[in-house]
Amino acid sequence: MSENKFLKWMTSETQSIYWHDSAVIDELEVAIKNGAVGVTTNPFLINSTLRSRPEFWAEKLGDVSRELKGTEKVEALMKRVTGFVADKLSPFAEKGSEYGKCCAQTNPGKPGDYEAMLEQAKRYAKWSPNVCIKIPATKAGLKVCEELAALGYNVVVTVSFTVPQVLAIGEAFQRGADRALKNGITPGLGAAVMMIGRLDDYLRDVAKDTEANVSESDIIQAGLACMKRAYKIFNERKYDAILMAAGCRGAYHITELAGARMIMSVAPKIAKLLLDVKEPFEERIDVPVPQDVIDRLNTMPEFRKAYEPDGMSVDEFISYGATNRTLTQFIESGWSQLESLKF
Repeated sequence: MSENKFLKWMTSETQSIYWHDSAVIDELEVAIKNGAVGVTTNPFLINSTLRSRPEFWAEKLGDVSRELKGTEKVEALMKRVTGFVADKLSPFAEKGSEYGKCCAQTNPGKPGDYEAMLEQAKRYAKWSPNVCIKIPATKAGLKVCEELAALGYNVVVTVSFTVPQVLAIGEAFQRGADRALKNGITPGLGAAVMMIGRLDDYLRDVAKDTEANVSESDIIQAGLACMKRAYKIFNERKYDAILMAAGCRGAYHITELAGARMIMSVAPKIAKLLLDVKEPFEERIDVPVPQDVIDRLNTMPEFRKAYEPDGMSVDEFISYGATNRTLTQFIESGWSQLESLKF
């Protein structure tokens, strides 16, 4: 990929922060040259890099026992990949908490198991000071978020698609960060993910099934509407956590948020689309989604759950449709694949 003028502009001229959404090594080198200062991974992405470049990882996995199974095996593989990436990013770490980090996700098959997630997260925290522990935005995950923040660990709360979820993340991290400070501990990074494209995907299926009076143009602005609303509230409440836009489906998901003090998780395919964005570039975070679009989307109960700050209770997060779809993919195409990987 050639020089990405948009990403270089965004990372040098605005508050926006670029994290690379892939663990494939060749793609990482290109991303860093274009301004990436962090990496977000998940079980699917870890599996992808190990299977796409087995010769590269062979030496780095040399001391991993072939007798390991299940969670022990997956954690050993993830440790090697995230540790290598974190080391590559370490020169950026001195710039601030949002820089030089790499994510490692807990078992997506246990999104409601507080004890299991917390113990696994504590193991991850020992791998590197630059590892971010990735947990789901479920009731149990939010409890883990608070505990990790209180310990001063870096935490990214994902499998999150809605305004009520990211607000709950902001609150949970804040409680933990405040506890950390009272105990003389410096809080780590706290990031609240909104998977905006995955929300659009879910609402598209709901709209077709319910024959909702919305267009494709409306659907592809749903996630943006939720993120822009969440960003305004985050700023008003002055949370210590930072929002992260993820799960993008087009260049517009980045260009329409440009200028926000937000982490942009940009996959290689989206970075490629951004090559076609024409200058002059502009900050568009404060440009609202048209009210008529929001009015049509609001005819869908599933959108209202995502858009309204009180659209869902914490108890409902685990059963939201987009949550179930995403966790299933992370299990079937990621975690389970790592358990069966031959190396």
